Amino acid sequence: MTTAPETVRVPLGARAYDIRIGDGLLAAAGAEIAPLLARPRVAILTEERVAALHLAALQAGLAAAGVASTALALPPGEGTKGWVGLERAVEWLIAEKVGRDDTIVAFGGGVIGDLAGFAAAILRRGVGFVQIPTTLLAQVDSSVGGKTGINSPLGKNLIGAFHQPLLVLADTGLLATLAPRDFLAGYGEVAKYGLLGDAAFFAWLEAHGPALAAGDATARIHAIRRSCEMKAGIVARDETEQGERALLNLGHTFCHALEAATGYSDRLLHGEGVAIGCALAFEVSAALGLCAQEDPSRVAAHLAAMGMKRSLADIPGDLPDADGLIALMGQDKKVKGGRVVLILARGVGEAYVEPAADMDVVRRVLAEGLASRRR
Repeated sequence: MTTAPETVRVPLGARAYDIRIGDGLLAAAGAEIAPLLARPRVAILTEERVAALHLAALQAGLAAAGVASTALALPPGEGTKGWVGLERAVEWLIAEKVGRDDTIVAFGGGVIGDLAGFAAAILRRGVGFVQIPTTLLAQVDSSVGGKTGINSPLGKNLIGAFHQPLLVLADTGLLATLAPRDFLAGYGEVAKYGLLGDAAFFAWLEAHGPALAAGDATARIHAIRRSCEMKAGIVARDETEQGERALLNLGHTFCHALEAATGYSDRLLHGEGVAIGCALAFEVSAALGLCAQEDPSRVAAHLAAMGMKRSLADIPGDLPDADGLIALMGQDKKVKGGRVVLILARGVGEAYVEPAADMDVVRRVLAEGLASRRR
């Protein structure tokens, strides 16, 4: 029997919205979205793999509530999240006569959510949009909080805007169609939440993560809900990342440098980079004497138990040297005053923002990780 969806509220005053979490939400999409619409139609931005699997079901769910829809399917992959993909999306939306009182639906993973959200932010100076994330990574992280944007050849997410969605529908049933690698990549973001601010949640993941990966529906809903609760609370307190919200970037400065180094390709998925980045952040924290030496080992052990990438040695192909990686980290949007801002940790569940980390220590940790690739 299908259980009722769970709801997490993102409390942003007049721009507050719900995250709805549960199996079967695609079929109910029309009923969920219709109350938000000025007129009963939406424009769907999706990607080709998602369209082949799920677009017909979404459009049927919308039609069941009298909501008409039109759709554009873009190529899959991080390469779509750039100027060319954005131009194609925006020009299509204009051709479809999407007005300021219309609604765009972002239907896909993090790439489509970020791209469609940014298109909504800039089209006619702002159009409403709904997130329907289809990957674990998007359901727990990128669909929530209003960060939208595209990549520059010089770095990840350097062009964008804060533009909150009207609603997030996280249909957990869609996760069954993910390839195991894609599911585990998303789990990197789930683990991040425990590592940055909830030690009890990380301990729960250590106990239940394998069952979650194997398909335990109850465990999946709990993990998604707890991740969304944590992000919603942080976003409500610091919507535009002036302080606390930066904690959500645990592992991401390393991740974005590694994604740039691998050409935003399938050599390294975003969630894999996050997992490796979290492990590196704990290694740097231990090297600086901020946390116990056992903490990086605990992080690596859990990632290993989940069958995930956890170190620089797990990335195929060539990588720059430590100085080259640090140079790429210098393009991160969290750089302030010319210094790389890192999220480090005083222990599991105790992340903090470090604006002046000793980059010699970072260089040494990176060099050791790169050396392990040659052993």
